[in-house]
Amino acid sequence: MRHVTDTLRQTGRGEPDLLTAPLSAGNDTPPVRESAVSRRATIDVARTSAARVVSVVAPAGYGKSTLLAEWAATETRAVGWATLDRTDADPAALLSEIAAASVSFSPDAATVMADMRGVGTAALGRSAPLLARALAAAPQSFVLFVDDLHWASSLDCEDALEVLVARVPVGSQIVLASRHVPSVIGRLRACGDVHEVSADELRVDAAGARAIFAQAGATGASDSELVEIVERCEGWPAGVYLCALVARSGGDAAAITGDDRFVADFLYRECVARLPEDTQAFLRRSAVLDRMSAASCNAVLGIEDARSRLFDLEAANLFLISVDRRRGSYRYHSLFHEFLLTELERSEGASAVADLHRRAAEWHDEHGDGEQVVEHLLRAGDTERAAARVAEISLPMYGSGHVATVCRWLDELGDDLVRRHPALVISMTWITVLLGETAAGERWARSLDGVDAAGMPASERAEFESARAMVRAAMGRGGHRQVLADAAYAMAHEPATSPWRDQALHLWGSSLLLAGDAAKAEPIFEEAIDMATIMGNADTVILSAPELALFAMAQGRWGAAREHVEQAVTMVDDSHMEGYPTTTLALAVAARVALHDGDRDHAMRLLARGMRARVGCTHVMPWVSVRARLQLAKAHIALGERGAAWHLMKEIDELLRKRPDVGALNGEVEKLRASMTDEPAGEGSVPLTPAELRLLPYLQTHLTIAEIGQRLFISRNTVSSELGSIYRKLAVTTRGAAVERAVALGMLGG
Repeated sequence: MRHVTDTLRQTGRGEPDLLTAPLSAGNDTPPVRESAVSRRATIDVARTSAARVVSVVAPAGYGKSTLLAEWAATETRAVGWATLDRTDADPAALLSEIAAASVSFSPDAATVMADMRGVGTAALGRSAPLLARALAAAPQSFVLFVDDLHWASSLDCEDALEVLVARVPVGSQIVLASRHVPSVIGRLRACGDVHEVSADELRVDAAGARAIFAQAGATGASDSELVEIVERCEGWPAGVYLCALVARSGGDAAAITGDDRFVADFLYRECVARLPEDTQAFLRRSAVLDRMSAASCNAVLGIEDARSRLFDLEAANLFLISVDRRRGSYRYHSLFHEFLLTELERSEGASAVADLHRRAAEWHDEHGDGEQVVEHLLRAGDTERAAARVAEISLPMYGSGHVATVCRWLDELGDDLVRRHPALVISMTWITVLLGETAAGERWARSLDGVDAAGMPASERAEFESARAMVRAAMGRGGHRQVLADAAYAMAHEPATSPWRDQALHLWGSSLLLAGDAAKAEPIFEEAIDMATIMGNADTVILSAPELALFAMAQGRWGAAREHVEQAVTMVDDSHMEGYPTTTLALAVAARVALHDGDRDHAMRLLARGMRARVGCTHVMPWVSVRARLQLAKAHIALGERGAAWHLMKEIDELLRKRPDVGALNGEVEKLRASMTDEPAGEGSVPLTPAELRLLPYLQTHLTIAEIGQRLFISRNTVSSELGSIYRKLAVTTRGAAVERAVALGMLGG
């Protein structure tokens, strides 16, 4: 390997940070190497501007990351650093990365890190304002660097980011580097609160080109030649560096242009083609891995010396970046990574690329990383195997707060393929039902009803029919007797060793409650919790523990009730399931227990969370939604908020119009209604409706009424009407006042 190492060192000799500055994964601030071209003047202008937000936008190869690294190294304020990647495309992941980066200067960020995951508007309504408050309360001025923001370019991510930047305190800054202008920057321009650094400011001139050539070991270029090279490359630093490589090897440096096709040719010729063929093959093939380790490279490429190859590539500065301090994990610079993937497909063909991704999937499967298994199978085009794996892990991922990733996979697979896989139809129906998506839930329930299981092997047919029965029981479309029959079928056919046995137990206990047999239901819920705890299925614990608490409360055993609700709420927090509709019952019952204990403040916080989570409690989960609202109403009555309780009763009536038969719950509804008849319906505050709660988090942004309507798929008139209702209920007249009032009441960030 010695001659290979020498060749590598020569190929990468003296390359400037403009192209190869380490992009540290996660939250380590990357070190700054001695650079040929400093951006100190640009940094100083941005640093001393009055803007709290600095936007650095340019295509790949312009030195954005290098600028950020140089700034971080020379900054006297506290520094936080987050580098994003393709897995940070949903707001929960984005907020988690930024929270981790903020721990270095904000003690409060450490306390809210676990609250960064959620579903629906939970990220915008709770996680984002929680983190924003942590930034605002930082005890020292800071600069927070967020690199590669283009990976988190979804509208949901940009909305969450806007909530954060609005709370950056005076004297601190957040620096955003991206290949594209984030929409939040456009809105901040109107406020004069952003300083922008564009590609024009990152272009190099002839003097910069001279420094780059000298750093690369290319001498002899005249001033006029350098001027011509800069003009041809339009000042693109990466292009100028490639010209230096050409000049160093005796080629015509002025022949290169800024065109990507020529750049790829020169990049291959100067940085790869002179290497031994086996090293070229290693570079190309290892690029299928977003993150590389010696073990993964050995397995995927079928070699045994990956560790030494990676060390040599790193020592030669050949676009390889260590992403941990132990030098156990690496990635390629993004520009080089893209080039290698293109070269891999060009030289070896699409089938070879797909085979490498399949091997990567196998390696990740052996190491228990199901998410990466699916990602590589999708990139391999192996949608059938990807579909089977999604069906296997979708509900566990839902239960660990990663439902956004599952939804992305299902969208990528497409409805037609999903319908060809009965197990995926089950998954899709469950997810839409559990998230309270009424139209999608009903649509997929019809698809589930239409699956013909007659042709399945006997073992698969039994498993499918049991799963289908559980979905039907949860949806309760046929009334409480059908729920009882479906739950009984699942109990009879779901094996004791099945990972879904705890779910069958919970449904059976719930069906017994609907049938009015609480005595039989109690031990069933206990068994469900025991099994769910063993299997690690959070949802069953979250749904069953409050039922046991209610039994204890009815018997005056408030200590036992407290233990049950603490178990449920702890599971909500530990599983990052904030905002999931299935958490509503636990939060409502926990609020009642807190009120009994005299802890009104804690009860109010729990109740606010429960009222937010009820947004997804729709008629596709009728008995869960009714039962949760009954407990919310009782908590409001205990607080003296009769108006809110009456409003919740109206929501229950609307649910019962669509699902009229919820068994014994019908009697509970009428019993509570009778107890309230002597009380004025208008006493106390009126809560925000589910529709208004969906809209409320967007008031933290600068989105127009029309843009909010687009986010929520409702008309401008509907947004205006709901906004007016929010103002009336909160007794305010402006957006800012509405947000302040909502925060004070725990409706946002609570």
